[in-house]
Amino acid sequence: MSLDKQNIGFIGLGVMGKSMTRHLLKAGYPLFVYTRTKNKAEELLREGATWVDSPKEIAEKADVVFTIVGFPTDVKEIYLGEKGLIPNGKRGSIYIDMTTSSPSLAKLLYDKGKEKGISILDAPVSGGDIGAKEGRLAMMVGGDKEVFEQVLPLLQLMGTNISYMGDAGSGQHTKMANQIAIASNMIGVCEALIYAKKSGLDQQQVVKAISTGAASSFSLTNLAPRILKEDYSPGFFIKHFIKDMNIALTEAEKMGLELPGLTLAKHLYEKLAEKGEKNSGTQALYKYWEQEDSSHS
Repeated sequence: MSLDKQNIGFIGLGVMGKSMTRHLLKAGYPLFVYTRTKNKAEELLREGATWVDSPKEIAEKADVVFTIVGFPTDVKEIYLGEKGLIPNGKRGSIYIDMTTSSPSLAKLLYDKGKEKGISILDAPVSGGDIGAKEGRLAMMVGGDKEVFEQVLPLLQLMGTNISYMGDAGSGQHTKMANQIAIASNMIGVCEALIYAKKSGLDQQQVVKAISTGAASSFSLTNLAPRILKEDYSPGFFIKHFIKDMNIALTEAEKMGLELPGLTLAKHLYEKLAEKGEKNSGTQALYKYWEQEDSSHS
């Protein structure tokens, strides 16, 4: 399939999806969009995207479809539901799920797609709202290599570090490794900031001093400054991060693997979610120590 002037579909216009869609629009592709809350699409519609009323309509109109939604249950409904992509899709279509979802679900969708002559890639992304806006997301892709190579020019409009990882489900397994690394790292960043504060240091100076050395990380460089401004708006929702950690722990259990760092991170984030922070960004983990501190004072 040549990608020239192919109709593109995009389902899910949340924190990241809206920016990702914009890159495809700017490249001149005819774009059909669907999301559960239509007003999230209004800016894109003004910029030239076309609204449709269901995944079924996108399946009928588009040759390549991207999806990035909240939970594996949403993915299942969009792909396999009565008005979903696979039951209503055209032979030769390519579907790319960029939701962080379950590796076993990715394999199921791949197999169901094959039965209908539809190619499906699992291609979860990392980089948050900043990476999405700037078109420099990291993408981890599982599925057929020749299909990956076909859609690579589209992926390159949205990301810079794009890796083919292997068979269906491999992209999701790679994203789980990514989330495992982030989870413990975020604990470290928050503990470093609260330690700096307690010892009387200027937290901003500390971030500047340590962010180019061995402590360097995406979270320290991009999220620690947000914490210091008390900006807890979501580049990535806590509720979605808890979902990811649950998937990773389930997969680890199947492999007989214990992940104490991830288990602790999930516990701390769940405590925050119980206190009303589920729609905050992952950097709001810092509030756990602030709350602990205030309860002891």
